[in-house]
Amino acid sequence: MSGVIVVMRRTLLSCTSLARVGPLGLAAAALASAEPALAGDGMPIDVVANLVELSRQDAAVVAAALALLGFSVVAAIALVRTRIHAGRKEARLRADIAQLQLRADRYRALLFAEPQILISWPAGGHRPQISGDTSLLVPPDQPQRILAFGTWLPAEPALELDRAVDSLREIGESFLVQLTTTHGHVVEVMGRAIGGQAIVRIRELAGLRREFAETQLRLKALFEETELLRGLAAALPWPVWAKQAGGALLYANPAYARAIEAKDVLDAINRNLELLDSDDRAEMQRALGSSGSFGARLPIVTGGERRIYDVRAFTLPGGNAGIAVDASEAEELRAALVRMADAHRRTLDQLSSGVAVFDGQRRLAFYNDSYRRLWDLETSFLDSQPDDSNVLDRLRAARKLPEQADFRAWKAKLHEAYRAVETAKDTWFLPNGRALSVVTTPNPEGGVTYLFDDVTESFDLARRYDGLIRVQRETLDSLAEGVAVFGSNGRIELFNPAFAKMWRLAAEALRERPHIDTVEAWCRPLYDDVTDWRSLREAVTGIENRRDLTLKLERKDGSVLDCMSRPLPDGATMLTFQDITDTENVERALRESNDALEAAGQMKIDFVHHVSYELRAPLTTIIGFAHFLSDPSTGPLTPKQAEYLDYVTKSTNALLALTNNILDLATIDAGAMKLELGPVDAAKAIDAAAEGVQDRLATDRIRLKVEVAPDVGSFIGDERRVVQVLYNLLANAVGFSPPDTLVVVSARRTDHSVSFAVTDSGPGIPPEVKDRVFEWFESHSQGSRHRGAGLGLSLVRSFVELHGGKVRMDSVVGKGTTVTCDFPTDQIAQRNAAE
Repeated sequence: MSGVIVVMRRTLLSCTSLARVGPLGLAAAALASAEPALAGDGMPIDVVANLVELSRQDAAVVAAALALLGFSVVAAIALVRTRIHAGRKEARLRADIAQLQLRADRYRALLFAEPQILISWPAGGHRPQISGDTSLLVPPDQPQRILAFGTWLPAEPALELDRAVDSLREIGESFLVQLTTTHGHVVEVMGRAIGGQAIVRIRELAGLRREFAETQLRLKALFEETELLRGLAAALPWPVWAKQAGGALLYANPAYARAIEAKDVLDAINRNLELLDSDDRAEMQRALGSSGSFGARLPIVTGGERRIYDVRAFTLPGGNAGIAVDASEAEELRAALVRMADAHRRTLDQLSSGVAVFDGQRRLAFYNDSYRRLWDLETSFLDSQPDDSNVLDRLRAARKLPEQADFRAWKAKLHEAYRAVETAKDTWFLPNGRALSVVTTPNPEGGVTYLFDDVTESFDLARRYDGLIRVQRETLDSLAEGVAVFGSNGRIELFNPAFAKMWRLAAEALRERPHIDTVEAWCRPLYDDVTDWRSLREAVTGIENRRDLTLKLERKDGSVLDCMSRPLPDGATMLTFQDITDTENVERALRESNDALEAAGQMKIDFVHHVSYELRAPLTTIIGFAHFLSDPSTGPLTPKQAEYLDYVTKSTNALLALTNNILDLATIDAGAMKLELGPVDAAKAIDAAAEGVQDRLATDRIRLKVEVAPDVGSFIGDERRVVQVLYNLLANAVGFSPPDTLVVVSARRTDHSVSFAVTDSGPGIPPEVKDRVFEWFESHSQGSRHRGAGLGLSLVRSFVELHGGKVRMDSVVGKGTTVTCDFPTDQIAQRNAAE
């Protein structure tokens, strides 16, 4: 302000010196009129008075100056007013800043009056500002370590605080936690979002505040523990309850409510529903009152089902609590275990091995009947649970244990099984000649189990087996056949000298147990057929389809071996080689001779066929002309001519029958004979056959007796062939029977056939001839009048067998012969006969 006045004064003085002629009068008047305003603006009165006085003295000059500088005066006045207002605002602002600084100092002093740390993050910033005394938690020279919460907090609280700080900075979520540092200090950590900043305050709690915080922590832990226990009780599948001292239900879990079929837990508590019946509750109250605890296995009906529970209850301050654990499965398992143990005992009693179980105190806890019988001990003694030493002493006194020079040391060594961890085996040779296999097994719960087996027979069998092996070895060595046994791995296990000699192999090389491939390579110089060797390798090394294999090996040296492989029960394979060179040569000669005989037989058959067909044509012509000459229309014959013609007719008829028989046999032999099946009346067939031999019966004065059973009836067959069979049998019987004798033909029905039998009174057939009488051209007169080509009985057998039947002959020398033919009546035999 003073500066402005000085300027104005200098301006006025200059104006006065320049406008002394009078123009300043107007300016003086203007200043005079402005005096009140200047005084009102705070200008000193004396200054104004001086100006006024100056103006009065030189009014003209002032007026002129004011006229020229009117605009400047007005601008100066406006500038003065603006500067005055700005100065006032600046003074007020400086006063406010001073006041705020004072207040900030007061707040800072109040804020850090107690040890605490402030960490602030500006909005959008990542570098925090740390204030306060960090020496409480981290070294003073490393304040930034306060942000690594894991350096001064346990792992889990550090992770929890880290997540809380992240939530504060990201979404402005406040938090307040009380933590215990790794050094045992209790601190309070508070996070707030203030003025766009994330502020975290850390301070130590001391005195009452610390005690309060610790109490809160304990209350929180107690609350969490209570909630955890409540959650555990609620999650348990078994009923849990708590009662007041008066018996009122105070707490129950959902399993309790389900067991008593309540709507929910609240319903069970409000209605004070009980799980146990009155007697069990009374017993439980007595036990709780006397000993403070109760435990029993009780049946409880839950959900309409009766189950077994293990009930446990305890007296607590102000009441009692209990739990019922479902033991139904355990009870069933216990019962099953008891049954299993009984079953095991019964099973052990059935064993032939003696079993004795001694407990941890070395007392007999179990024995089976085989053990008692093995040592011949009294039941009363064993039932008294004697200890192991007493049992051994009694057996030693009865001379039932192996003789020992130092029995005490032997018994101590045996009792080492009580401290062993593995099973031990031994063999006892008793004075009475028996051998016992003894197995001592330590029991997991303590004690030892003895297992006794009488192996006397096993040892005897082993000795006998060794003897048999030696006999087998000697037998194999003495065999002329080559024998080699190959194991399941394809290596030779056993061989005899004949095998090595037969294949020219060294015995020392074979004792090295070479493989079948190696043996094959050694034998190839004598026999190199790839297919046969492959078959032998498969027989030795094959796993499936193990079967006998027979081969004939014709070796390069001209010898022939008969090879056979035989799988053995133990997986091995035995190969045998027999030199059949001589047998093969003989067989080859016999085969050639047989082929020659078969060729001769076929030639005979072919000759018979050919001759038979060649004979039929002239015979037919002769027979025709003979009938023609015997006809009266051809003219009369002299008696001698008639006699000769009759001889010709009989001879040609006999020759034709013989030819027909030969042709029939040839047809049957060629398999070309077919039967014309139809009903055959047995009685009529016999009559037809008898009609053909009537002239011979009359000539030889032989009587024919026919015996046909009433129930014979008919059967299916070729009637013409059946009559031919009966005719040949009758002709054969008449031929062998002496004059004035009897021939009997009979027919009867059995369950499956119709039998025809022809009996003569001839000389009979010797046993050595009986087997050949049905062969072709076998004719034996046996001193009778019978003469023939020997084809009749051959035709009989052939025709009967074509029908599916059988022919049998019963003959006694000097008393006659009976030939029986059985024709089947069943459908299968008839079908086969037709085919």
